[in-house]
Amino acid sequence: MTMETPQIGARVRRLRRQRHVAQAELAAAIGISASYLNLIEHNRRTVTVPLLLKLAGYFGIEAGELAQSDDSRLAGDLMEVFGDDMFADLDLTNQDIRDLARTNPVAARATLHLFDKFRELQGEQGEQREAAHAPSRNVTGRIYHGATDAISDFVQENANHFPALEEAAERVRQDIDAASDIFETGLRTYLRNVFGMDWRLASLPDGIARRVSEDGRTIEISDTLPPETVQFSVCHHLGLMAARSETEQIIAQSTLPGNDAPALARNVLASYFAAALIMPYAPFLKAAQINRYDVERVARQFGASFEQVCHRMTSLQRPGASGIPLHLVRTDIAGNISKRFSLSGIHIPRHSGACPRWNVYSAFLQPGQINIQLSRMPDGETYFCIARSYAKGSFRHHAQLRHLSVGLGCHISHASKLIYSDGIDLKNEARVVPIGVGCRICPRQSCEQRAHPPADHRFNLSDAERGESLYARI
Repeated sequence: MTMETPQIGARVRRLRRQRHVAQAELAAAIGISASYLNLIEHNRRTVTVPLLLKLAGYFGIEAGELAQSDDSRLAGDLMEVFGDDMFADLDLTNQDIRDLARTNPVAARATLHLFDKFRELQGEQGEQREAAHAPSRNVTGRIYHGATDAISDFVQENANHFPALEEAAERVRQDIDAASDIFETGLRTYLRNVFGMDWRLASLPDGIARRVSEDGRTIEISDTLPPETVQFSVCHHLGLMAARSETEQIIAQSTLPGNDAPALARNVLASYFAAALIMPYAPFLKAAQINRYDVERVARQFGASFEQVCHRMTSLQRPGASGIPLHLVRTDIAGNISKRFSLSGIHIPRHSGACPRWNVYSAFLQPGQINIQLSRMPDGETYFCIARSYAKGSFRHHAQLRHLSVGLGCHISHASKLIYSDGIDLKNEARVVPIGVGCRICPRQSCEQRAHPPADHRFNLSDAERGESLYARI
């Protein structure tokens, strides 16, 4: 008996690398040859149920978790790509795209990479044209589109869980706690004893949140930042120093491209370390479960911000001690998605703004309040989503504020574990909001909020009758 597990290879390879296990060692442990394991990791062999159980037992996870497919996310990314106008006349169907994701995921990911590079080159050429028409303007910026997408994929491939950084943060936290019962005091003692450094608030130039003094002995943090941001910034810099070897090894074992991605990855991994240091895994998981993922209450307990706690909740993927599989999305008021990650199964757009029906956008209408939504994607799956908008900026008069919204959610099957579901009839179909990924790949023709026609849609306009949306089929 075999089981269709088209993406199990990537999961096995990721788990093996996270535990620093060689292919030969894992193969011997589960009773197969190293060459056969290599074929499995590249999705060139199906996996029998007994072998699936052996793999799950070796890694200490449930067999269902190991066999869970990433097909839907890969297919969704491909649909977004093929929704571009350049493919409008090719008559590709959704089934064609799903078949590619399922039968040849390597080629599918190569297609995504090729399209990312195409978009990156488009941006660079646009900058060059702008510079040519405005020679007096100093155009020095670069397009980081490809690198940032690579980082998002890197985090997704690792399920936003990095055991080596968790272990490093736990070692440092033990030393900090041994120095003082007060985290800030212990942090200062650790920095001074281990790195000969201190940190202080300073009046820094606009736009500078942190810098190291010229003598290298002081971390200067802008005195206009909120306390939780100050604390996180210090721990971020500590992560660059205390977890350097772990960070470099993670990057070396990744498939990140060699442009700006490694530098961005170091920053992301330092942030991961900082979160793990401030919110240690076991105590944080316990607090999340006891308080039923009440973000604000947990944030108060750990002295962290709402966004920091949301991020940390998505990283609780330790085998045998995992949290709810969550998704997270962050957008600005213009609809630009700056952070995206999904373990819940919901698809978050790769290249464009998401559906305007998502509560991550309507949350801007009620700043600081939790906005709750039962969201149903076109594939019929329903998700429980919360969103909250907030402003980020410095404590000074006339400071420019960034208005952001962060969304957190899970599959409807886990909704009752979140405190935000209390008093909500999760089975009430009238509460469900049909949403999509983006207009160009959304099949809902009658949506009154449609901003673009579907990529495969051909429509006739009538002078006698007009719908609420020009692109809605009536």
